[in-house]
Amino acid sequence: MLASAAVVPPGNVFANIEPQEIELGTIDLANNGIRVDGIYFYENINKGPDFMSFDTLTRSLFRVIADHYPILVGRPTVNSKGKASIVVNPDDLCMPDVKEVSVDQPAETFFLHGSKSKADPKTNVKFFDLHRFYSTSGVERIPHATYHRSHSSVIVRILRFKDSSYTALAYSLLHGIFDATATVAFMSHWAEYARNLANPNYKLSFLPIHSRNVMYDRFGEIEPVELPFVKHFKDAAGTAKFDSPDNVAPILLSTPDIPQIAEQHLLHISAKNLERMRQEVDDTQTTAMVLTAVLTRAMVEANTVAFGVEPHTSYVAVAYDSRQRSGVPQNFAGNASFICIAPLSTKRVVGSSYKELAQTIKESSMKTDSAYSKASIEIIENELGLLYHASLSLCNSPQSSYLGFSNVRYLPFKAIDFGYGSPSILAFDYFSKEGMCRMYPNFQDNGVDLFINYTDACFSHLRKNEMMAKYVDFIF
Repeated sequence: MLASAAVVPPGNVFANIEPQEIELGTIDLANNGIRVDGIYFYENINKGPDFMSFDTLTRSLFRVIADHYPILVGRPTVNSKGKASIVVNPDDLCMPDVKEVSVDQPAETFFLHGSKSKADPKTNVKFFDLHRFYSTSGVERIPHATYHRSHSSVIVRILRFKDSSYTALAYSLLHGIFDATATVAFMSHWAEYARNLANPNYKLSFLPIHSRNVMYDRFGEIEPVELPFVKHFKDAAGTAKFDSPDNVAPILLSTPDIPQIAEQHLLHISAKNLERMRQEVDDTQTTAMVLTAVLTRAMVEANTVAFGVEPHTSYVAVAYDSRQRSGVPQNFAGNASFICIAPLSTKRVVGSSYKELAQTIKESSMKTDSAYSKASIEIIENELGLLYHASLSLCNSPQSSYLGFSNVRYLPFKAIDFGYGSPSILAFDYFSKEGMCRMYPNFQDNGVDLFINYTDACFSHLRKNEMMAKYVDFIF
C-alpha cells in the first residue's frame, strides 16, 4: 500500500476567502464528535489511465470549498456571546487532508456477492467487505474528521486498486457541520465543479445556505410540544434530578471524538423481495416503515435469546429531515435532521402483528413538525442531564432493545458524478452508535442495503426471525 503526501492547495485557490464567522446551531452541537462518511466505488469500464484523476478531484475540491463551503476550513470557538461558531480566518485555515492510496490487490478481492436465493438470479450484485478490506489490504483506517488535535475537518482518500477496474472515493466529514442531506449536497457540488473544471469562473447556481438562522427563525413563534420519550424518561426517573449547564455550547463543542464500532453488518433486500415484504405486512405503508417494524421485532427476539431475558422496553428512533416537514429550505447546508424516539413495551412489540407494529411506529414518527423540532432543540439546551441519562438506555442490553433507523435511500447519490459516471457501489465506514441502521439504495438491482451496527452475539440470532429469513440476504 502506497500513499501520496498530503496535498497543498494549488496556486491561490483560497486567496479570495473572506474572514467570517458562522454560528452553529444546537443540533450541530448535539452531533459534534461524530463523523459522516462514505466509500463510493466508481467502475472504470474502459480502464483508462486518467479515470477519476487525482488532479481533477483535488482541484475541484479546493475550488468548491473556496467558493461555497469556507465553513469547512474554519476553526471552532465559543464567541463573546457564548455561542459556538466556526471562525474562518484566511491566515489560519484548517486545511483539507487529501491523499491518493494505491492498493496492491484487485478490487474484486474485497467484494462479496449476494445469495442467488434472495437476490435476482440474473443480477450479480457486489458488496464491499469493509472488514476484509481493513484487515488484509494494508490500508489504514480513514481518519476521524475532527477539529480536535491537528486533524482536518475534510479528509479524503482516493483508493486505486491493482487492476484499475474501480476507483473508490473515501471521505470523512464532521456531523457537527453536515447532516446526511447536506453531506450528499456537498459531494454533489464537488462533483459538479469537477465536471466544469475547465471553466475557471464556474459557480453553483443553487447556492448552499450556511446561516443557521434560516432554520431557527422558522421555529421562532412556534409553541413546542411535549416529546413522548422525554415524558417516558422523566416518569422512569421519578424524583431524581439531573443537572444541566446554563450554556451547553462550551460543553458540546468540547465533546471528544466518538469512536466507531467495528461490529457492522450488511443486509440486502432485492427490489422484488422488498415489495413482497411490504405486501405481506401492509401495502398501505412505506417500505421504510415496514422494515422498521420487522427489524424492531427481530431485534427484540434476538436480544431475548442472546441475553437470556426479554428486554423491558424497545426503543425505536426514526430520523426525519425538517427540510421536508418544517419548511426549512432544501439547500440549507447544516444539520436539519431530528430523531423521534418511540418507547414501546416489549409485550406490545411481540404481541402485535407486523401491520399493527408498523402503524404504531408510524403514529409516533409522523407527528414530527416544526413544534416537535423546536421541542427537541429546547430539551438539548435546557435538560442535557436528562438526555444523557436517557441515552444510556438507548442500547441493546438485557433491559432494553434499541433500533435507530435512518432512511437515506432517496438522497441523490447518483448526482455525485465527477464526469466519469455515478457511483455503482455505495459503502460506508463503521458507525459510532450501537443499534444504528441506515437504509441506502443499491443501484445494481434497485434494492436496498441496510448497514447496521449490532453486536455479533445478537446478530447471529437475527436471521432466525421468520420475515428476515424469508426476504433478507445476510451479506456479513
